[in-house]
Amino acid sequence: MPKKKIVIICGPTGAGKTGFAIDLARRFGAEIIGADSMQIYRYMDIGTAKPTASEQAAAVHHLIDVVDPDEDFDAAAYATMATTIIKKVIARGNIPLVVGGTGFYIKALLYGLFERGGADETIREQLNQRAETEGSAALHRQLTRIDPASAARIHVNDTYRIVRALEVHAVTGEPLSVFQKRHGFCEPRFDALEIGLAWPRPVLYDRINRRVDAMMDQGFLEEVRQLLARGYHRHLKSMQSLGYRHLTGVVMGDLTMESAVTTLKRDHRRYAKRQLTWFHARPFVHWLYPTQADRAEKLIRAFFAEQRLSAPRQ
Repeated sequence: MPKKKIVIICGPTGAGKTGFAIDLARRFGAEIIGADSMQIYRYMDIGTAKPTASEQAAAVHHLIDVVDPDEDFDAAAYATMATTIIKKVIARGNIPLVVGGTGFYIKALLYGLFERGGADETIREQLNQRAETEGSAALHRQLTRIDPASAARIHVNDTYRIVRALEVHAVTGEPLSVFQKRHGFCEPRFDALEIGLAWPRPVLYDRINRRVDAMMDQGFLEEVRQLLARGYHRHLKSMQSLGYRHLTGVVMGDLTMESAVTTLKRDHRRYAKRQLTWFHARPFVHWLYPTQADRAEKLIRAFFAEQRLSAPRQ
């Protein structure tokens, strides 16, 4: 049996994936499955650039507002949920549009995840306590010594992933990167058409800077204050993400607003650069400007015309 076909719209933050995907969803009667590791959280709307209520009303969206900010959620959970949704979308005769910039979520969906050994709640708790007292940078330095490949991929403030990598090494004696390399991510589970969106680097960086300014105007700082007031502490995985950790610093008096916004813009630009590196490493991505929706439509129609499978709606 041929593999089920899906369309992936990927690219860096600020590229315009949301509007582009909604346009395509309208043309094809498609349903959008989010692939964003932050838009899955409830109450985190402005800082995640979550599709607005009107945007969500313009096309069917899935995997937005799935869990609370203090709930566990990872790529394995994403792959399981997204696979179930994709099968239902296809059964309805619609096209699944997987849309987002979290490359590891997309990779997990397509290839699955390696069997992760090295789970030990006691060690994990000890590492989390060290993160509280010593800071994530100290743990990141330790990770650099024992698993430089993982340390190079994991941000120094990403306590959740640092602790996970250290936990695997402590239990198994092997680096997390070795487990990942051994898995290989070889055989895709879906037949995917991958479309990447990008602008020339100066244009993208200007869009990112303006997006951060817009977030601040929309009340991002107040959103962070409300999250903290709800009891979501600053060391949660969700609260350590881009923007939320910066503005938590403002609320806590660790940073000035000016320095937080300046650093946030810089970190968003750096994140976009890492995303581009990730997606450019994939050999079969069709790269388009976000103004080329007509070209994307032609690619999708040709993709579904192959093997005489059900074609997209006219």
